Amino acid sequence: MTEITATFEKTFEALIEAKKYSAIKEILNTLRPADIAIILQNVEKSKLPLLFRLLPKETAAETFVEMESDEQELLIRSFSDAELKEVVDELYVDDAVDIVEEMPANVVKRILKQADPDMRKMINEILKYPDDSAGSIMTTEYVELKPDLTAEDAIKRIRRTGIDKETIYTCYVTDANRKLIGALTLKDILLAEDDTLIGDIMHEDIVSVTTLDDQEEAAKSLSKYDLNAIPVVDKEGRLVGIITVDDAIDVIEEETTEDIEKMAAITPTDKPYLKLSPFDIWKSRIPWLMLLMVSATFTGMIISGFEDALATTVVLTAFIPMLMDTGGNSGSQASVTVIRSLSIGDIEWADIGSVLWKELRVSLMCAATLGVVVFGKLQLVDRLLLDNPAVTVSVSIVVAITLMITIVAAKLVGCSLPMLAKKLGFDPAVMASPFITTIVDALSLLIYFAIAKAVLHI
Repeated sequence: MTEITATFEKTFEALIEAKKYSAIKEILNTLRPADIAIILQNVEKSKLPLLFRLLPKETAAETFVEMESDEQELLIRSFSDAELKEVVDELYVDDAVDIVEEMPANVVKRILKQADPDMRKMINEILKYPDDSAGSIMTTEYVELKPDLTAEDAIKRIRRTGIDKETIYTCYVTDANRKLIGALTLKDILLAEDDTLIGDIMHEDIVSVTTLDDQEEAAKSLSKYDLNAIPVVDKEGRLVGIITVDDAIDVIEEETTEDIEKMAAITPTDKPYLKLSPFDIWKSRIPWLMLLMVSATFTGMIISGFEDALATTVVLTAFIPMLMDTGGNSGSQASVTVIRSLSIGDIEWADIGSVLWKELRVSLMCAATLGVVVFGKLQLVDRLLLDNPAVTVSVSIVVAITLMITIVAAKLVGCSLPMLAKKLGFDPAVMASPFITTIVDALSLLIYFAIAKAVLHI
């Protein structure tokens, strides 16, 4: 069930109103936890605890993880200690950490109080890592084997301990000091002879990340090497956890959303759009709007500085929006392309020469095409069809040349600024459309008036 239809929602609401809880329970038992979370998200909040209690223990825990933080908090406050313990006991450590990070202090105390000592210790260990680090999203529930175990003994160990592990498909081999020395899959173990040593069939060429590596880089490594999980080691090379592919997908989604918001000049937020109040949205947008408004005053200053020139050739004013918009659009095309390539690791600072050379060639082709088109449009449409004698050949040449130079400048600025930001340690997404457009607007006006002065002698 990939989406909840309006008809289903109405039927479900009708069953709730009629208090047909046995029918509701049967329906919920046929659904996946992610879909149940969507359904519960849309029900009346006062009914949420009652409906949640209809779920089997394991399904309830999985559904709880999929729910939004405010709904989780509502449920926790409604749970008895015994109910809360049942849910906490079914959670994987990384999911428990995610929940704890979102909850108020008094709710966190209840969660930790109901967690068993081992779970509490693991949660606290993960919480000590910096936000956005690999350590902050790892789980400590993995299968650890020793190299002197036989395949038969390894299978017995997996059967005995695997029920509480996040994944059992990939197993990790450590030495007496818990240093990571190898990895192998459950398939490798099952296909080996019973007396084969784990050390003889393990793979020693292991891709791993450290606890302090950026979580986005860890997620990229999972994607790059097609892994189901990636081991996390400390600075001494000891295995301390793993990051599974489902957590990596969450990270990639979060980072992509954050980049999109920054590219639109919005302060990133962790909440979904519909969960944000108008005040929250205002807070995330207004600082950027004020900054861009102030920076846009430079374009006004440039226009004011050429008031006399515009007064003598008023027709030039009509083409300012077109020149600024085209320049801004050209810069945005280049910046978005480069920002995306930087985010997925296709390019880095060392490639700036190649990027500039490629964008220069692209910009020259775009400039030539649009320059010819705009000159023809001004002469055929503005001058002949619209009968505007002020649009002379000289004016058309000024506009066409300005457009061509602006496009070249905009694309070079658009591709280089994000790479420079990345080199200086800033998020390249900040150097996206709004900032590029503001810079290019000022450039296009300076170019426009300089060429107008030279050609038209104003």
